[in-house]
Amino acid sequence: MANETHNTAGDTGRDTLTGSARARSGLANFAHASLRFAARKPLGVAGALLLALMTFVAVFAPLLTMHDPYESFSGARQVAPQLDYWFGTDNLARDIYSRLIIGTQISMLVGFSVVIISLAVGTIVGLVSGYLGGWVDNTLQRMMDIILAIPALFLALSFMAVLGPSVANVITSLSIVSIPVVARVVRSTVISLRESMFVEAARAIGAGDIRITMLHILPNSFAPIIVMASVLLGLAIVSEATLSFLGVGIPFNIPSWGGMLGGEAKQYVRSAPWMLFFPGLALSLTVLGINLLGDALRDTLDPRLRGLGGRPI
Repeated sequence: MANETHNTAGDTGRDTLTGSARARSGLANFAHASLRFAARKPLGVAGALLLALMTFVAVFAPLLTMHDPYESFSGARQVAPQLDYWFGTDNLARDIYSRLIIGTQISMLVGFSVVIISLAVGTIVGLVSGYLGGWVDNTLQRMMDIILAIPALFLALSFMAVLGPSVANVITSLSIVSIPVVARVVRSTVISLRESMFVEAARAIGAGDIRITMLHILPNSFAPIIVMASVLLGLAIVSEATLSFLGVGIPFNIPSWGGMLGGEAKQYVRSAPWMLFFPGLALSLTVLGINLLGDALRDTLDPRLRGLGGRPI
């Protein structure tokens, strides 16, 4: 009995050590892969840092503002950038820096929400359509064709005209527009994978359709999905700014980059250029960072580009 207890304790200890060793090995592999990615794709790292900075600003926006972004300060109309107002003030004597910080929160909220919703729905549609094929594929793809047949911006504008300006409506409109793009990418990937040898092996041992799609096909589709996420994030942020610039996106009383670039700000491009310069710079840097990261991820994850310096076969 004592020997059995001793053996059990020893096995438990070895299992714990093995688990710890595996964890350390996993961290070491992740660190090695990260360093290799940084060495091979420095622009991708720069893009990731820009995106991380904007995400940090969005999360801690209320703590980073200097003034109330909604308050008009007496005698401070269109003040140039100075110590009290880092980015100057607008035509209504509001602090542009504080409004820009809150606008970052709005843009990142819309961008990440659109990516999550469109990827979730689009991936499900693409998996079902690509794996089942037949009339299911035809029905789903014709529905996607109806949405894709209408220009994305025009369709989003139509939705906003019906739903009205609000953050939730912007997210809904842009998500609907983005779902078919994700569904098409996932469907094409699933079609190329469903006849693979590992899928045939899974069928041979009696695996069901749900198990095959979730445990075998979906994990092998992550590379194009991740790249698509980076593309959609940049498009969603630019689209939100476009809708707000046109006055049909985020309500005018809520600070947003597009709203700060549009409206009455266009009238003061010469007398107070800082009103447009800083929101435009924030939008440009964010989208640039996302695109740099997306290009690096595509070159790293796409098997056709591995070892070719980003050049297609």
